[in-house]
Amino acid sequence: MQTIYLITTGGTIEKAYSEQSGAVLNVASKIGAYLQKLRLPDCDIQVIPLLNKDSLEMTEEDRAAVVKQLAQLLPQGHPIVITHGTDTMVQTGLAIRDAVAGLQVPVILTGAMTPLGFEGSDGLQNLTESLLAARLLGPGVFVVIHGQVFPVDQVRKDKALATFVSTKIAN
Repeated sequence: MQTIYLITTGGTIEKAYSEQSGAVLNVASKIGAYLQKLRLPDCDIQVIPLLNKDSLEMTEEDRAAVVKQLAQLLPQGHPIVITHGTDTMVQTGLAIRDAVAGLQVPVILTGAMTPLGFEGSDGLQNLTESLLAARLLGPGVFVVIHGQVFPVDQVRKDKALATFVSTKIAN
């Protein structure tokens, strides 16, 4: 049985519509309900709810909390997936890369452009792909989204395309 740690930090993937405010907000984690929809017979997903924020509201203290949580989990030797808002996902990934030396497992950041449960959401696809990538990739920090895998230092969000694109310069 493969164990994968899944740290949730909020972001669009976790947002819900609030009838009271008429806005889409981070209210409560809903990843667990979506994991139950997946067939993962030989995988033990350990969900660790850390934050529930829009990534534009994340602070350096929040990123430090993510790094601290990783430091506690990494000695177990299991892959780690982090759900995160897409606007500052790369920034958090770079903070992880810079703070954690000698990674022995993949650390994957993923999120969504449209919240889980909304029509046309990419959230479940991205979550599923990230769980598979966690089992296949070697050590490092990656962004996995929309059927693509990027080293965290070679990617950026393209708002016009509503996806992530490589920043690697082709030879």
